[in-house]
Amino acid sequence: MLASSKIIGFVPTRDSARAREFYEGKLGFQFVSDDPFALVMMAGDTMIRIAKAKDFTPAPYTVMGWEAQDIEALVRWLTARGVVFEKYPFIQDQELGIWAAPGGDKVAWFKDPDGNVLSVSQHHT
Repeated sequence: MLASSKIIGFVPTRDSARAREFYEGKLGFQFVSDDPFALVMMAGDTMIRIAKAKDFTPAPYTVMGWEAQDIEALVRWLTARGVVFEKYPFIQDQELGIWAAPGGDKVAWFKDPDGNVLSVSQHHT
């Protein structure tokens, strides 16, 4: 039953106004609602609930990511909108911030205003 159900993504925020500006203004998500518990956005057919939290420590790993058909084009588009990509030492493409895995997959990481690690990836088929 769950395998055919839609996924809902969750990510915490301390400042929902700043989170809305980022997720709507920079990532291009569609605003749905803002209530005392969460800011709700749509990323395509996926609901993202940006949960309002008084305090939390962001996880040091990726908490949410999106698959890209053309990662270079997507990274350039996001960069033009003000998204800053992480330039970890192991990343081969330091200009765009794209890491290439030995099997051909590519990943680029960035953080939201609360420090949550997000990613875009292109998978080799």
